[in-house]
Amino acid sequence: MKKQLCVPLLSVLLTLTSTWLVQPTSAQTVSSSQKTTGRVNTDSKILYHNGLVLTGPVDVYFIWYGCWDNTCGNNGDLATQTILSDFMSNLGATPYFAILRGYPTAEGFTPSGAAFFGGAVYDHYSRGLELTTSDIQGIIADQLANQRLPQDVVGIYVVLTSADVSAPSTGFCVASSEPYHGLGEALGSEFRYAFVGNPTRCPSVAAPQFVANGTPLATPNGSFAADGMVNTLAHVLSTTITNPRGTGWFDRYGLQNADKCDGQFGSTYTTANGARANIKLGQRDYLIQENWINDRKGQCGMGVAL
Repeated sequence: MKKQLCVPLLSVLLTLTSTWLVQPTSAQTVSSSQKTTGRVNTDSKILYHNGLVLTGPVDVYFIWYGCWDNTCGNNGDLATQTILSDFMSNLGATPYFAILRGYPTAEGFTPSGAAFFGGAVYDHYSRGLELTTSDIQGIIADQLANQRLPQDVVGIYVVLTSADVSAPSTGFCVASSEPYHGLGEALGSEFRYAFVGNPTRCPSVAAPQFVANGTPLATPNGSFAADGMVNTLAHVLSTTITNPRGTGWFDRYGLQNADKCDGQFGSTYTTANGARANIKLGQRDYLIQENWINDRKGQCGMGVAL
């Protein structure tokens, strides 16, 4: 009788131990699982976990993957590229990006709030139409190996895809998933990368701020793809800088800074074409989500004093 009771108990204990051992260590992975409820918990304090934070200015490089010329129909176009390039060229040294200065290392070093657009290259479907995270790393590694992009120790490499490209392993087009960033290796060195999918592939999931009852709304720059991707880019650059290895800044729910403000846009204004916007950078208006201001109170906002 005792043996019959002990065996099931041992089985339960082994199962619980095994489950605990395989819990993800990446804050990014934890964040995605926490978002399955469709709610973002912003009540908890964001914490530093003694890992890498990208301090100082960063360089950002684009890889336009798929079809990106004016023969591509709805998949990709030059106007989308121009809008995103303009955004990246004007994002650094703004009150919005200065929010990141509130995320120091243990030694007190902080991101500078400066970012520079390092340029862009093209990849015409070298890894097919459905990308895994390994494919995305390979796309960037090929560009570095072939010297089409520099191997930059303060660089972030962003793969932006045309609408005919899917990447389910990143969570793209999956409800409640956060924008994906990760680490790769090329030429013996680590690099940081992010993925930005084209929201015209799944409008109500990837850019719900521009959809109402299944109908696309006006967007600040007249491009659903570009204006949706701008918002994703703002989000994923923030999380890459403050939590590049999954050991930097995130809260007890696994939410990184921008994750805590997902879908929150604060005060908005109406642009000349009737679209909603909340920030003007350079000559363009944009609607980008708020980011978590890591002060004593802790709150979502659109900027801090420079």
